[in-house]
Amino acid sequence: MRRMMVQAVGLLMLVSGVAHGADRVPLTLSDAIRSAVERNLDLKAELYNPAMQEAEYRKSRGLYNPTLSLTTSVGETTSYSLLQASRKLWSRSVQLNAGVSQVLPSGATVSLDYENSYLSSDQTAAAVGLSSYWDSTLGLTLSQPLLKNFGREATELTIEVARLGKDATLEKLQSRLMTLVTQVRTEYFKLYSLQREQEVARVSLELARRILSETQARVVAGVLPAMEILNAQYGVASREKELIDAERAVTDQSDLLRQLVQLEVLGVLEAVDQPLTSRYGTSEQEEVGRALANRPELKELQRNRDAAELQARVADNRTRPDLNLTASAAASGLGESYSRDMDRLGSGNYPAWGVGLTFSYPLGNSAAENEYRKNRLKSDQLSVQIRNQQELIVNEVRAALRAIEANFKLLEVAERGRRFAEERLNAFVRKAEVGLATTKDVLDVEHDLATAKQNQIKAQVAYDTAVTQLWKATGVILEQQQVRMVAPDADRLYRDVR
Repeated sequence: MRRMMVQAVGLLMLVSGVAHGADRVPLTLSDAIRSAVERNLDLKAELYNPAMQEAEYRKSRGLYNPTLSLTTSVGETTSYSLLQASRKLWSRSVQLNAGVSQVLPSGATVSLDYENSYLSSDQTAAAVGLSSYWDSTLGLTLSQPLLKNFGREATELTIEVARLGKDATLEKLQSRLMTLVTQVRTEYFKLYSLQREQEVARVSLELARRILSETQARVVAGVLPAMEILNAQYGVASREKELIDAERAVTDQSDLLRQLVQLEVLGVLEAVDQPLTSRYGTSEQEEVGRALANRPELKELQRNRDAAELQARVADNRTRPDLNLTASAAASGLGESYSRDMDRLGSGNYPAWGVGLTFSYPLGNSAAENEYRKNRLKSDQLSVQIRNQQELIVNEVRAALRAIEANFKLLEVAERGRRFAEERLNAFVRKAEVGLATTKDVLDVEHDLATAKQNQIKAQVAYDTAVTQLWKATGVILEQQQVRMVAPDADRLYRDVR
């Protein structure tokens, strides 16, 4: 019996991996993360937001697209003379006009217009000495706001808000990506823990069955009383139940991980990578500084605050009076033929110019003033939210550091507990040889060793989870897992739309 027990105990002590079954699908942590990043539907849905913001940004930049206008018309009128009722008066006209306008960063609008008309009438001879003529004008006009809406910020408000909006959605996407990678890593090592616990339960059941077999033989030989068989049978039955529960937990966790990483494979996933167990050396000051510099939630709030501050500045600008400078310069031509008209137009001998100011201001101006107040309040609100988020991040980092220290200590305790359980089982095996311990005693102590082994596995995974949470809290989880930000993918998604 001693030889049988020592062999089984040795098996239990050396369990560190899961037996490879035909229905097991080995999966590394890097493959699990890569599959999740590439296939997770929640992440794919989130990717549409920066793509839509890219469309909004490019749409707003259309402000600087030149505007081309073309106008043509043909008309003819007939009327009666008041002096000679029998005489008809007629005129025919043709308009061929073109123009192009452009918005400038200063807020000005500059336009180049070419107006070209042909008029034929029995009344024009008396007016200009010609029965028909061409009249053309080529002019440049500038309209520049001097107070309200003056400057690049006011002109490009929608462009900058769209750009900052895209940056904010990218930060939100990165936050979602970090959450996904953290979840995959956590669930992966939870599967690792359950599989190792399942193997411990399997070895424990094997030991209980061997003890039952040995006990039955010794009862037949008259060495042990018959009731010892009942104790051994109960030990086998309880361990069979524990193994069934462990197998169900592994299958459930495998299905959960499979759905998370979107793997379409048959069989139970097998986690082949081991959790971290080495001491994680760092300082609180360094980790807090890293978190405040990297956390995407904080960056998203900062982008939103930048947009609100920009809107507040522009709203403040729009509380000013509206004073517009208008300047124009033109050359004109006139001739009985189109070529003569063009000659006079090109000569520059018939210039025209003008300069003017237009002033307007709504009495009271409450609409603009309250728009400014609303945007200033929004900016101040976001500043408060940023300070609150910073405090939450600092507390999260500190809690993660404390969890690392506590779980590293738990690793040491679990290791010592396992060693003690091993020695205790060896002692009870020796006692059982000389009749100082019953079969139930040996089974109970063996169960304690199995529990200690499972506690050690759980402690390893708990420590790895604590390190993972610190990586997430400091915003370096993607760097640690070598996952890149997917901003180019959002731009590609925008370009692929047809």
